[in-house]
Amino acid sequence: MYNSIPFKALSLVLLATMACSTGEPVGEGENPRFGVWQMDSDAPPPAINIMTYEPYGENGMRVTVESTNSEGRESKWGYVTMFDGEFMDVEGQENSRTAVEIVDDKINKISNMRNGEVTQTIMNVLSEDGNIIDNEYIRTGPNGERRVSHAIYRRIN
Repeated sequence: MYNSIPFKALSLVLLATMACSTGEPVGEGENPRFGVWQMDSDAPPPAINIMTYEPYGENGMRVTVESTNSEGRESKWGYVTMFDGEFMDVEGQENSRTAVEIVDDKINKISNMRNGEVTQTIMNVLSEDGNIIDNEYIRTGPNGERRVSHAIYRRIN
């Protein structure tokens, strides 16, 4: 676990960045997802969920998620992907692996595995203007029931 004071300071910096953000997409030729994104939420403070996408290697991406729930419990986890559908270890989540595939220029398919079993698929859809990501979470329960939920992330930097 990481020290909560730097995380709170980071949260304040990110909120200030959000207030000053131009909302402009990244430069030409870069992955349009690179940047910092905040999840829309009705949860009371201190709840916050920040997702950061940054370049990794020649054509990959590092994903880091930092969150604080409404009770103040903090978590941080992340992974790297080369967009090749290969499962990679998730740092900060024991026995978890994630694979990412590009569906098209706006959609990535993310598969999450826990303890060797795929437990969730996420359709990560980038808006036309490049400033919103809609994550559609698809889970299948033990009885075969399918559950779908969504989370909206807005670019803050």
